[in-house]
Amino acid sequence: MPGPRSYDDEYNAGGLVAKEASGDNAAALSVSEISAALKRVVEDRFGFVRIRGELSGVKRAASGHLYLSMKDENARIDGVMWRGNAQRLSFLPEDGVEVIATGKLTTYPGRSNYQIVIDRMEIAGEGALLALLARTKARLEAEGLFDPARKRAMPFLPRVIGVVTSPTGAVIRDILHRLADRFPSHVLVWPVLVQGQGAAEQVAAAVRGFGAIAPGGPVPRPDLVIVARGGGSIEDLWSFNEEVVVRAIAACPIPIISAVGHETDTTLADFAADVRAPTPTAAAEMAVPVREDLLAQLGELALRTRRAVVRPVKLGRERLAVRAERLPRPEALLSAQAQRLDDLAERLRRGLRDRTVVARQALQADAARLSAPLLLARVERARDRLGAARLTPALVTQRIAAGQERLQALARLAASLNPDRVLERGYVRVTAADGRTVISRAAAAGEAALELHFRDGVLAVTPGEAALQPAAPRPRPVAKPGPKPPPPEQGKLL
Repeated sequence: MPGPRSYDDEYNAGGLVAKEASGDNAAALSVSEISAALKRVVEDRFGFVRIRGELSGVKRAASGHLYLSMKDENARIDGVMWRGNAQRLSFLPEDGVEVIATGKLTTYPGRSNYQIVIDRMEIAGEGALLALLARTKARLEAEGLFDPARKRAMPFLPRVIGVVTSPTGAVIRDILHRLADRFPSHVLVWPVLVQGQGAAEQVAAAVRGFGAIAPGGPVPRPDLVIVARGGGSIEDLWSFNEEVVVRAIAACPIPIISAVGHETDTTLADFAADVRAPTPTAAAEMAVPVREDLLAQLGELALRTRRAVVRPVKLGRERLAVRAERLPRPEALLSAQAQRLDDLAERLRRGLRDRTVVARQALQADAARLSAPLLLARVERARDRLGAARLTPALVTQRIAAGQERLQALARLAASLNPDRVLERGYVRVTAADGRTVISRAAAAGEAALELHFRDGVLAVTPGEAALQPAAPRPRPVAKPGPKPPPPEQGKLL
């Protein structure tokens, strides 16, 4: 009796239609069934895994899901991180960062591969964190965010200071205490988280918020912003290495002092800020001067000003005193003139006295000629000469009449020679602007303006080309004979 047929026998039979042998427990499964079976096996066996590897092909979908690959020198595995977990990441994933991902393995039937669904992802050690920091710094530095030419000068005495820090930590108390000691100022505190999930976004929003305050509004705009945090490990300070914080600090229109950590701690925010302070307390010292020092300096400047004002006066007085000592005394200057005045006064007295003596002698010498008979005789002789002169009024009136006749003759002659007299008969006299009589066409053409004198007034005209053309000669009217004018009267000679 033949034995049972094997699977190979059935396969080698070469039938066209698949047949299942009796007692066969390997039923044919669909692709979806085998994919679901594999998915259950993988998820049951690898429900919780931690994988260490280097990120590659990191991309964030529009839905917020994060897709990536993790690789080492020999293998590669795809990974996905859903939006809720991706939003809670404390760093920005990028290619080349070595991380430790925690999640579960599953399969993706659409591509017949397996992948890890990541619940949490952390940087694999401080070395990997520093490598990520170095790459981020190199990339931002290449964009010019750390260029020293972008740094702005700090205001000498800011009226309003904005502080971005935690409101409950010791940092804000140290800053306020230091500002009160040095120079009390108006401080605006923007409370933020300084580490952990969401700290970078809050710090960046605070920096942008201070920069968006409009000058002259209800909230005073800060003249200076301090971004501060106490010391800690590189993980604690990582929020200030985030790209969103660095770009917000670089784009802020207000000068910023970065005071993150202790003096040995360095973050990317320090490179983007205008000034780096080793500690938050040092940032407060750099923000404002010491009020007492300013008062002392002002007092010193006021004293120097008073000295500068008084010193020229003092020097002028000293020079005036020296020059006054060198001047001669007034009595010494007038001594020669006083002596000369005395001499002239004495000579005047002597001259008047001598003149009086000479006049008295001359008067006494002429006394004989001034007797009364002599004077009366001279008066009589003068009266005789006056009577012989015969000054009658007719002589004077004849001379006046003769002069009056000559004056009338000159007046008649002047009236006959007056050029405006002929205007009564319709003639016109042409004069230039300065009053000169124009008697020729050439002279009239050379004048800018002319005046025509008529019998009843003057008309101002401007010579033109048409007016200066020669006119055709007109026949002169024949004068009608009229009565002859009477001959002029002959003046009297006497």
